[in-house]
Amino acid sequence: MSNDQSSAVVLVSGGLDSMISAALAREAGHTIYALSIDYNQRHQVELAAARRIAKTLGAVRHVVLPIDLSAFGGSALTADIDVPKDGVGSDIPVTYVPARNTVFLSLALAWAEATGSRALYIGVNALDYSGYPDCRPEFIAGFERLAELATKAGVEGHPFRIHAPLQHMTKADIVREGTRLGLDLGLSWSCYDPAPGGLHCGLCDSCRLRHKGFDDARVVDPTAYAVTPPAP
Repeated sequence: MSNDQSSAVVLVSGGLDSMISAALAREAGHTIYALSIDYNQRHQVELAAARRIAKTLGAVRHVVLPIDLSAFGGSALTADIDVPKDGVGSDIPVTYVPARNTVFLSLALAWAEATGSRALYIGVNALDYSGYPDCRPEFIAGFERLAELATKAGVEGHPFRIHAPLQHMTKADIVREGTRLGLDLGLSWSCYDPAPGGLHCGLCDSCRLRHKGFDDARVVDPTAYAVTPPAP
């Protein structure tokens, strides 16, 4: 098994954050292996966005891996539970998918070990977000330690690095970074509950945070919304 410092496995959901994370991996000189997870999420349209992003960023391979988390349920994104539309609250919302980023990073880690990549990129953010526990810096640090303990490469002295380049950015910072990178941010998809006609609903947490990011960054929001998003 090779030890390839030049390549990275990048989780590409199709969202704005994962797009910027992937572009930063490319800017850092990595060859990109893009991984998207089809977990039977209600916003399947994000996978089409993921394909567009992976192609635009020149991924050498893009795997869309099916793993049906709707079999477990427990989230408005995988079960017949209404997506909240009343603003970002202080509690962990019902759109939290149980252990999602742990599952996703585990799959990315497996592919990284198979390809010999030592870098993994994930677009988590712990400032302007919905409060998910698996977006926090301590989670990323803990998973990096787990990767060292759980893999052949790790125990043989070839540790993995989990990059979360957006960890401490606001949504406005992320939009500005995407603009600096020259990206077409309209290729990304954020909405949890797509409206008819291929529109973002404008009212879910993700739509509100997305629009606020563009507004705060003073960058024109290219997103087509069914309803103009109010404040988060």
